[in-house]
Amino acid sequence: MSSTKKTPSSGAEQRQARLAAELRANLMKRKAQARSRRTGEADTRPEGLAAAEGETEKPEKA
Repeated sequence: MSSTKKTPSSGAEQRQARLAAELRANLMKRKAQARSRRTGEADTRPEGLAAAEGETEKPEKA
């Protein structure tokens, strides 16, 4: 078996290869972010679902 990579020839194949590479890069970035968050201190920001629960009522417009 050869270990050479085929280069995409058509525009659709090039687009698919580019999107796959971007997806892999994004996944690696997100994994790195998750690892850094695990190794740091606990997040104490008042954001997210717990903070959003108090914002269920919207002020009425006059």
